[in-house]
Amino acid sequence: MVAPLELLSLADVEAARELLAGVVEPTPLIHSRPLSEITGVPAWLKCENQQRAGSYKVRGAYTRIARLSDAERKRGVVAASAGNHAQGVALAAELLGASATVFMPEGAPLPKVTATKGYGAAIEYAGTTVDDALDAARRFADETGAVLIHPFDHPDVIAGQGTVGLEILEQLPEATTIVTAVGGGGLISGLSVAVKALRPDVRVVGVQAAGAAAYPPSLAAGSPQKLDRGVTIADGIAVLRPGELTFAHVSKLVDEVVTVTDDDLSAALLMVLERHKMVVEPAGVAGVAALMTGACVPPAGPVVAILSGGNIDPMLLLRVIEHGLASAGRFLRLAVRCDDRPGELARLLTEIAEQRANVVDVAHVRESPRLSFGEVEVALSVETRGPDHSAALISMLRGAGYRVALLADATP
Repeated sequence: MVAPLELLSLADVEAARELLAGVVEPTPLIHSRPLSEITGVPAWLKCENQQRAGSYKVRGAYTRIARLSDAERKRGVVAASAGNHAQGVALAAELLGASATVFMPEGAPLPKVTATKGYGAAIEYAGTTVDDALDAARRFADETGAVLIHPFDHPDVIAGQGTVGLEILEQLPEATTIVTAVGGGGLISGLSVAVKALRPDVRVVGVQAAGAAAYPPSLAAGSPQKLDRGVTIADGIAVLRPGELTFAHVSKLVDEVVTVTDDDLSAALLMVLERHKMVVEPAGVAGVAALMTGACVPPAGPVVAILSGGNIDPMLLLRVIEHGLASAGRFLRLAVRCDDRPGELARLLTEIAEQRANVVDVAHVRESPRLSFGEVEVALSVETRGPDHSAALISMLRGAGYRVALLADATP
C-alpha cells in the first residue's frame, strides 16, 4: 500500500512569503459591481494578472529556484509551460543568476514566447501540449543535469502559490468563498493550505475548462487520471493530468471543482475587459465565468474570483472578444438573400441602420449553386445591443421579405 503524500502546512506558505518579500508585491483586490449584480452577493477580483510577469506563477517559481543550492543553480534550470510558468521561471532565474531553458508546446502564444525570451531564457519547442513539453523537459534535465522546475507538482511551488491565499484573507477577512482556475493544481493547492488553516469555513472552488478538465474524472476515480486530449482556448490551464502532490491537496482540501465552456470564458473575458478595463487571458477568468454562469453558486458573500493571468496573444484576444460578443447575443453573422437588382443592397443596409444595428463587414455573393436565378446572398457581420435587439433585427428583416439565416446555418 502506498503511503499518502504529506500535505503542506501553513508554516510552509508563510515561509514562502518571507522568501518572496521584495520580489513580488501584493496584488490589488477590487470590488466587482457587475459580478455582484450577477451573483447577488458582494464579489471581488484578486488581480494576479497585474503580478510581475503577468501571473501568479512567479511566486512558485522564485520560491523553488531560491531554495536550490549554489551548485544546483549553476547547473541551470529547465521548465515546461504554455507561457505563464515559463515567464515566471525565466524571471526568477534572471533574478537569482541561473540560466533557464523552457520547453513550450508548438503554437504557444507568441507574446508569452517573446516575454520569456526577454527574461533571458532559451526556448525549445516540444509536442502540442504542456504534457508533451514536460516530458521533453524531464529528458533535458536527465541529460544535462539542469534542475526541473515543475509547473505545479512540487512543495516549494505550491507554497509560493499559496501566498495568494494569505493576501486574500488579509485584504478581505470576511471572504466566504474563493474561486480560482485550475490546471495542474498548484495555485489551488497552496491557496487551500493557507485558507483552510486560517479560515476552515471559507469555501474553495476550482474551475476547469470543460475541454481539458482532468480533475473531475480524477476525483471520481480517487487518483490522477490522464485525458486523451484537451481542446480549449484557455491554454494556461490545459493540463491533461493532475500532479500527484496537487491531487492529494485538492482531494483533501478543495470543496468543489466545476467546469465552464469556452463560450463561458469568452463572455467572462469580455465582461472583465468592458466593465473593469483589464486585459485577462481566458484561463485567468475561469473563476469569473463560473460565477457568471452559476456553475459556482456562493451560499453567501463576499466571494473572491482570482484573475490568475493576463498574458494573452492580441490576435486571440480579438477572436475571443468577437466570440464573447456572439455568446452574449451582441454579434451576429447573417446570410440574407434578396433580389439581384439595383438598390437592393442599399435598401438592406438602410433597413439595418434604422434598427440602430452596426454593420461591421459585408460580403456580396452573386454566383453560388445555392442561389436561384436573380437572387444574391449578402453575408453580414452585425453588432447589436444584446439578444432582444438581435431577435428584433432578424424579425424585422424577415418581415420585410428577406430570407435570413445565421451564417453557420445558411443552407439552401
